Amino acid sequence: MRMQSESTLYGVKASEGTFNERAFDSTTFHLDADIASNGTGEAIGISTRPFKFGKADEFQKWKHLGKSLPIRVMCTFDVVAASDNKTQLTLVDIKPLERAPKAAA
Repeated sequence: MRMQSESTLYGVKASEGTFNERAFDSTTFHLDADIASNGTGEAIGISTRPFKFGKADEFQKWKHLGKSLPIRVMCTFDVVAASDNKTQLTLVDIKPLERAPKAAA
């Protein structure tokens, strides 16, 4: 199932290379998420959660927003039922909802 959600984007990171002879190539988007309470206590507030989307070159589309972050974005996720009655979210699209400020002349 697909779901759209507004979120706040706090950071974008490109990763490309090899580690232990295995290649990697991805961009990670750090989006806001509520902090969940657990069996040992309560929690309030917001944290960020990483979501991979695209290859490392995806970063170039977002690089100009560097000093504008955080910004509001519209995300599209695939939602899949996972084990232990949990839900797995996979980011399949992300678009800025705000325009970056114009660069000084």
